[in-house]
Amino acid sequence: MIDKQLSDELGDRVAITIDGIDGQVHHDTFRDATTAEEAQIGRIVTVAPAPSHRPADRNIMEAARGIGTYRPSVHRAVAKSDNVPVPGGDYDAYVDAHVRRLEALRRAGIVERLGSDVWSIPHDFEARAAAYDASRGPQNTVRVLSAYDLDRQITSDGATWLDRQILSGDGSGIALIGFGAEVHRAMDQRADELIQRGYARRVDDATLRVRANLIGTLTWREVERVGRELATERGLTFKTLKDGDSVRGKLLGPAQLASGRFAMIDDGFNFSLVPWRPVIEREVGREVFGVMRGNDISWQLGRARGLGIGM
Repeated sequence: MIDKQLSDELGDRVAITIDGIDGQVHHDTFRDATTAEEAQIGRIVTVAPAPSHRPADRNIMEAARGIGTYRPSVHRAVAKSDNVPVPGGDYDAYVDAHVRRLEALRRAGIVERLGSDVWSIPHDFEARAAAYDASRGPQNTVRVLSAYDLDRQITSDGATWLDRQILSGDGSGIALIGFGAEVHRAMDQRADELIQRGYARRVDDATLRVRANLIGTLTWREVERVGRELATERGLTFKTLKDGDSVRGKLLGPAQLASGRFAMIDDGFNFSLVPWRPVIEREVGREVFGVMRGNDISWQLGRARGLGIGM
């Protein structure tokens, strides 16, 4: 991602510019600025068809449930008190993005603005909002593949996007010009780094052979290092979780590693890092319970607790 800016005076459209691995510069405009909220300049991203339901619509509906109204001031206060993770910790911008979405839906006749800080939300809001989006034709969304730029990935001790590109063994879609050329150079440098660290070796000075389960090994090493550092800062003991282990404690929020986003759990004595999933975003500051299943975790939240629902 090399550029991102609002593209209209209402602030409900965002334009992005991506330097593609195909050697071309791509421009895309999204009708809803919340679509590209987590995509920041410098991150490695991909653009794909958007899901039928938007997280912003779900947030609005949850805030309005039972009362039929949405108040931005209340949403902001609740998000801050619950430590909901938002880009840059900017809760004003976070709530403003929801308000921009409501403004677009107001123009479509789906919601009504009753005052400066109150919106009337219909009981079938999500369904009508999704139908409105569908009526406007296919839409794309932006997904972050890596929060680290190429330079940070080259020397990282975690599992990076570059590692996955190396393991795929298929560089046919990566051009030899533009950002594609930068990726090729970074992959070569990352390969040298892996060799130095003992994770790979070259055969006949050409073929790169990497150790089995490279991604899992790098992820585990990074989680162990970062987890111990964060635990020490909090005066806690870092607890490594294996397949079948359960974890219960306060969800402190997400930690961004090269290997991805991880949830920080504090049970009062121990500190753990487990895979982050969007479903737990509204649980920050609350007690959560989960069970490790291989390299993933099955969360049991709210009414689902005890049912063993994997999320």
